[in-house]
Amino acid sequence: MSKRTLNSKGNILLKNGRIYDPFLLINEKSDLLISDGFIEEIKKDIKIKKDFDVIDCEGKIITNGFVDIHAHFREPGFEFKETLETGSTAAIHGGYTRVCTMPNTNPVIDTPELVKFIIDSSIDLPIYIHPIGAITKGQKGLELAEIGQMIQAGAVAISDDGLPLTNSQLMRYALEYSKKFGIPVINHAEDCCLVNQGTMHEGDVSLNLGLVGNPDISESTMIYRDLAIADYVGGSLHIPHVSSSKSLDVIKFFKEKGVNVSVEVTPHHLALTDKALQSYDTNAKVAPPIRSDIDRESIQNAVCSGLINCIATDHAPHSIVDKERDFNNASCGMIGLESAFGVTNKVLKDKKTVESIIDLFTINPCKIINIEPNLIMEKKLAELNIIDPNIKWEFKPSSIKSKSSNSPFVGEKLIGKVMMTINKGFCINNF
Repeated sequence: MSKRTLNSKGNILLKNGRIYDPFLLINEKSDLLISDGFIEEIKKDIKIKKDFDVIDCEGKIITNGFVDIHAHFREPGFEFKETLETGSTAAIHGGYTRVCTMPNTNPVIDTPELVKFIIDSSIDLPIYIHPIGAITKGQKGLELAEIGQMIQAGAVAISDDGLPLTNSQLMRYALEYSKKFGIPVINHAEDCCLVNQGTMHEGDVSLNLGLVGNPDISESTMIYRDLAIADYVGGSLHIPHVSSSKSLDVIKFFKEKGVNVSVEVTPHHLALTDKALQSYDTNAKVAPPIRSDIDRESIQNAVCSGLINCIATDHAPHSIVDKERDFNNASCGMIGLESAFGVTNKVLKDKKTVESIIDLFTINPCKIINIEPNLIMEKKLAELNIIDPNIKWEFKPSSIKSKSSNSPFVGEKLIGKVMMTINKGFCINNF
C-alpha cells in the first residue's frame, strides 16, 4: 500500500458531517479540514477553496479510528497466512487505526527484542501496532517471560493467547507482577480437559452432526478460576472472546464484587450460533466455539447492559490448506477486521445507539489497554473514520484485503460501513 492523499496538496475538507468523539465528549455537526495529514480546522462552516478535496459527509459520522485489542498478524513465522503489512491493510480498510497483536507467532513474542521488532516493523505501515507479549516463555506455561522488559519495550498486555495458562500459581504470579506495571493479563479461557478435543459447541447441533462437543463449562470454569485469583491478589484481568451465558453469570458475580475485570466479545460470537456449522463450514470453526441461541442472546444483552466492555475481532487468518480439511482437522479461527463494524452494527442497530456502538470500537478498548489515540482536535494528526451507519452492503471476496479469506460472512448483507479512514497520512476511500 502506498501513502496517498486525495490531492497533491493534501487538503481534505469533510463537509456537513456529525463529529462524534467520545474521548472529548463531542457530538455535533461541523466541518473538518485536514491538511497534510493534520487536522487544520474544525468549525461549523469552512469555506471551500480551489485546492480542497471536498467529501460530502451529510448523514455520516466523523469519529475516531477503531482500536482492536485482539488480532493475529502471524508475523514472524507464519507469513503465508498474514504479514504485518497485509494485516495492517485489512485493518485500515475496516476502520482500524490501532491493533494489538497477539504473541503466538514463531518465535513467540516473549522478549523485549521481539516486541521492539514488531513496533519497528510497523513504523511505515498505515496503522499503529501495539504488541502483546507472552505470559510464559515460549507460551509453554512453565516459566514467566520477561514481562517487565517487554512492557518497557512497548508491550501493552500479556497473554499466552490460544493456549490457556493452566498453572494457577503462574496465573497468580502474572497478575501480581503485571499489577506493578498497570497492564492487563489476558488468558485464553478454556479448560483443556473439559474441551476434550471438542471441535464445536456441545449441544443438539453437534449431536446431529456427529462431532465431538466442547461444553460451555470449559470456558466458565476457567473464567471462575482466573477471577477468583484476581479477586485474591488484585491486578487487572481481561477476558477475551467470551462465548457463553454461564461465563457471563460468573463475570457479573465478580464484577459486582469489585474485581478489576474487563470483557470483550467478537462480532462472530455476537452474530452467529452453532447452526452456522450445519454445513460443516470450517470458516465458522473457532475457539472458543460459536454457541447456542441462548448464549448469543445473553451476549447481546450483556453488550447492551455494559457487562461486556468492547468488541475485538480475534482476526485469525488461515491459509486455504489450513481450512479446506475435514472438520476435525481444520484450523480454528476466522478473519474479521474488514467486516467487524458491519456485522456488529447490524446485530445491535435496534438495541443500542450508533454512538454507543462506536464506543465499543474506540474509547472502551482504549480504556482496557491504556492506549491514547490522536483525538479529533485542531493541530492533531488525523486518526479518524467517516461512517455511514445505515448503508446496506454485501461482504464480498473483493471486500477482503487480508492475505487470507477464511470468513463465514462472505455473501452476507451487512449494515453500516466505514466509508473513509485517515491515519498516519494514509487515506482509504470506500465511498
